[in-house]
Order: sequence, then C-alpha cells, then structure tokens
Amino acid sequence: MDYSGRQRRLSAQLVSRQQVSRQVDALLVTHLPNVRYLTGFTGSAAVLLASAKPLFFTDGRYREQAAQQVRGAKVVIPRGSALSAAVKACQAQRITRLGVEADRMSVSQFQALRRELGKGVKIVPLVGVVEALRAVKEPGEVKLIRQAVELSSSLFPALVKALKPGQTELSAAARLEYLARHSGAEGMSFETIIAAGSRSALPHGLASPARLPRRGFVVLDYGVVNQGYCSDMTRTVHLGRATARERAVYAAVLEAQLAGINALRPGATCGQVDEAARRVLRRAELAKFFTHSTGHGVGLEIHEPPRLGAKGEAVLQAGMVVTVEPGAYLPGRFGVRIEDMVLVTATGAEVLTPVDKALMELL
Repeated sequence: MDYSGRQRRLSAQLVSRQQVSRQVDALLVTHLPNVRYLTGFTGSAAVLLASAKPLFFTDGRYREQAAQQVRGAKVVIPRGSALSAAVKACQAQRITRLGVEADRMSVSQFQALRRELGKGVKIVPLVGVVEALRAVKEPGEVKLIRQAVELSSSLFPALVKALKPGQTELSAAARLEYLARHSGAEGMSFETIIAAGSRSALPHGLASPARLPRRGFVVLDYGVVNQGYCSDMTRTVHLGRATARERAVYAAVLEAQLAGINALRPGATCGQVDEAARRVLRRAELAKFFTHSTGHGVGLEIHEPPRLGAKGEAVLQAGMVVTVEPGAYLPGRFGVRIEDMVLVTATGAEVLTPVDKALMELL
C-alpha cells in the first residue's frame, strides 16, 4: 500500500478545501481505522499528526510493532500521553490551525486538547476527510476485499447444510464462526445475524438462543475480515416449502436488489441507486416494510461512505465498493434480505459475491 501517497493526497486536500475557514496546517488523526489507512499500523492505541512532517505517536507496548508497520511518518514513543505529545509537536512545528476528526473525538479529548493547545492554535472541527479518501479503493485494497468476499462465500454451503429445525441460532452462528477462523479469517466483520421464523422480520436480528422452526425463512447475514478488510453478505433461505406469499415477497426483494445493482455506475448518486431498488418494492406494495438504506461502503470498516440512502447526494466513483441489500420485513411474520458486495467500475458495476440468489428451500 502507498501510505506516503495517501498522506500526500490528504495534505493536498487539507490546504485546498473550498472554504478558507476549513483549511488547516495539519490534521490530528485519532480514529484507528484512519490511522491504519494512512500508516499501516494495526495496533489499538495511536495518534497521527498528519502535517508537513508527519509524526506517529503510540505507547511502549507497540514500540516494536510500530517500527515494523508504520510507513510515511516518524514514530514517537512519548513518556506521557500521545495527545499531549501531539500538542507539543504542533507547537514545535508552529501549527496555527489544527484540524480534528470532530465525529471521532470524545468531548473529554476535545476539551483536553483545547486546554493544552492554549490560544495559539485554532482547532478546526472536520468530518469525513480521511473517509472520503478511503471511499475509493486502490487496486491492492480491492484485491484484499475480493479475498474476504471469496472466503465468506465459500462458507455458505457448509452453513446452509448445518441448518436444522430445533437447532439454536447461536449454535449455527458458532459453527459458521469456527469455520471462518479455521479457513483463515482474522475474525468476523460484525456480530453474525441469524434470524429465523418470525425473528427474520428483525433487520438486525443477531443470533439468539431461539430455535430454528420446522418451516420459515432464515436470514443469514455475516462477513469476515481479511488483512483488515471486511466482507458482508446476506442470503435468506427457507426451511420447508415456502408459501405463495413468501415466494412473492422473496421475488420482489430479489428484483429490487438487481435493480439497485443495475443503477450502480460512476456519476450516479447514492439516492438514485436507493430509489431504483425502492421503486420495485413500491410497485409490490412492500416499500413500507423496507426500513433501512439500500447499502453502504465496505473496507477497513464494515460501514463506510458512501451510504446508498434515499437522500444520498454523494456521487459514485469507479473504485468504490458498496453493498446492495434491500429487504422487506413484515412484523410478526417474516423478513427477507438479499445482499451482495459490488465494485463500481469505469463502465458500471461488478458483483463480487458469487453465491446464487435463487430461493433456496431446505427440505
């Protein structure tokens, strides 16, 4: 990964912001996924002063790890806190306007920073600066994401085979997570969602002690981490024979998902993609049961920009990786969601998730 290049692009963005009031001399990066993106560091404690002379601060636990991983910045192991050391570096570099990740910093951190900096440095709250860079993936990132998607997809047949009436959702999730680790995953991208029967109507029905019914939908939503990069997929299967109504809802959700994918292209807005999927469910009189956005970006975090939501004005660019995951959730009855990860290409979109989406009935 070109960490120095990422830092150069960040610096250029900081000094060329359209609003003069938002231009800064440096950015204090405290959100760990952003620190990792800019330096390669994978530990759990770090602060990066992204300036003309980038400095990386961590504690003694990570001395050796930082020396091995950090690129594009000088590593500093301060005696006190990393934040205090960053303040001293700002003063030494004569920084007068310091940007902070306003949506990533706690109130207590902000207050401590303002107190230590004093009146000589103006703090400029910024939101989503590094995340905007992360939204467009480099070829190396796309490769790691593909590998994560392939790994998670390879687990699906074994997961489906293990689904038996009477089994708890938790035991099915445990089996999946064991197989993921055994197959080389660093971990799961998020808490596994396995929701069966009437619980399938819960959009985020985490695996529970509830037992799988003899008949009904089972929503399976999971992902794995590969070298820091996440995958995300959802398939909904049916235990036993599905009713005509269940089949109709499933078909409508699948049509909506395909419509969303077909709307993905450079230059399209996130709102246009969301509307393409939502329009199908509106025709099927299911729009009121679709209660979340159509998708989101995926990378070092499971939820990243861009967000494919109804009011999304962000414009899609080649290199973005997003999910397309419409659903319909009928309270107290059942729910259906189908989700793929999709790469926005120069000419349209490429579906990365290779798992079949035809309705699967487990008899």
